[in-house]
Amino acid sequence: MSAQFVSTIQEPARTLAVTANYDVLVVGGGPSGLTAALAAAEDGLRVGLIESRSFLGGNMTIGLPVLGFLGQKGNQIIDGLPQKFIERLRNERDGASEHRPCPLHMGITLVEPEAVKTVALEMLTEAGVDILFYTFLAGTIVEDGAIRGVITESKSGRSAILAKVVIDCTGDADVAYQAGVPTEKGNSEGGMQPPTLMFCLAGVDTDKLRNTIAESPPAARTYLTDFIPAEYFGQNHQFIVVGLRELIAKARAERGLEIPNERTIIITGLKKGEVWINMTRVKGTDGTDARSLTEGEIEGRRQIDDIVTYLTNYVAGFEHAYFTKTAPFLGIRETRRIVGKYVMNQDDVLSCRHFDDAIAVASYPIDIHRPGDEDCTLIWCGDCYDIPYRSLVPEGVSNLLVAGRSISCTHEAMGAIRVMATCMAMGEAAGRAAKISVRGNRAPADIDVGELRRQQLERGVYLRNADGSRMTVAQAA
Repeated sequence: MSAQFVSTIQEPARTLAVTANYDVLVVGGGPSGLTAALAAAEDGLRVGLIESRSFLGGNMTIGLPVLGFLGQKGNQIIDGLPQKFIERLRNERDGASEHRPCPLHMGITLVEPEAVKTVALEMLTEAGVDILFYTFLAGTIVEDGAIRGVITESKSGRSAILAKVVIDCTGDADVAYQAGVPTEKGNSEGGMQPPTLMFCLAGVDTDKLRNTIAESPPAARTYLTDFIPAEYFGQNHQFIVVGLRELIAKARAERGLEIPNERTIIITGLKKGEVWINMTRVKGTDGTDARSLTEGEIEGRRQIDDIVTYLTNYVAGFEHAYFTKTAPFLGIRETRRIVGKYVMNQDDVLSCRHFDDAIAVASYPIDIHRPGDEDCTLIWCGDCYDIPYRSLVPEGVSNLLVAGRSISCTHEAMGAIRVMATCMAMGEAAGRAAKISVRGNRAPADIDVGELRRQQLERGVYLRNADGSRMTVAQAA
């Protein structure tokens, strides 16, 4: 029969070799995965990490700054392993800035993508984590409602990896979804935040850019910026520009340029004259579908030329800029979210809610790149809010934890907790919870959360009391 008339085939059953057996297996080596593995391995457990790409760091390698270390009151609310990672980047590789206040994003921490890859690999290998690159999740092994391991596919073929506890740090809830955990995607209509293909330009006069913004008189300013006062640019040599809407409108009118974003978003790099551009916008892309991702990559690259034409002809400081590289993959803002023991919601964020089982504190605003148009929704709570442990524990499948943007939350709450520093904090908590689960021979849902919180505090994690003050180990006891 001709292949074009065949709609299905029957794959023969086969026996798979078990190629590894860990105490804790982390799937995904992005911001949450690397801290989860470090925390799980801190007192000698056998910890494995599988990653489909050839490097660690995930979204920390695509040119974005790390957002979320600082709270809306200017205090640092992400500490522990994420802070240690940034310190090592900065001290050993000159690969990170200090945490810098930002009127729009609360705080930004610039990182060098290649340094991230190196330092993450160094830290995990030093911790004894067994890393396996070029390895894809192909299925899960679930028995009697508990996950026992995963099926992988790689150049080596198909195999099984077993573990006492699995931590899903894929960002897309891939492990949880394949294991049968209930999941949700998008807003009430199923619309998901559009992804962006970041790209980098060199030869930019960033001082000219910032001074042009800072020195323009308010009454005649042509460089309008969203929420960020002009004075900020006069005081900071490295910064984020978000705005210049009127310049985009002018470029569209004069040159007919197709710019899929209402706002210019420019992020200065750590290297002199280097900037990363966060302006492509690929609506309708589903980050859990290979065909949709492929079409998104194609469309994202198509958009770059007109954006570069706009920047070099209309934005001060870009007159001699030139293209250097694109990010290694699309920056996905939203896909699946698990349904867990607790579904974190918008009210939890905006009311600065305190939870008795809090394992991390976050402060980033609700930031939603709206699926239906070219703009964003930004809502601040005024301070910070807790992330409960229960939102990392999925319904329906035991011995599984989830960390990162796919935890149990609504579309709106996900718009706040999705940034990298917060994901790293969740990963640290998940890794430590997995360790307690293995050591105590009980499911993650049944561990002593008080013990988890105590260990978090002992390792420098920021938690808070009901009155908002930073909690101490003694207060936790």
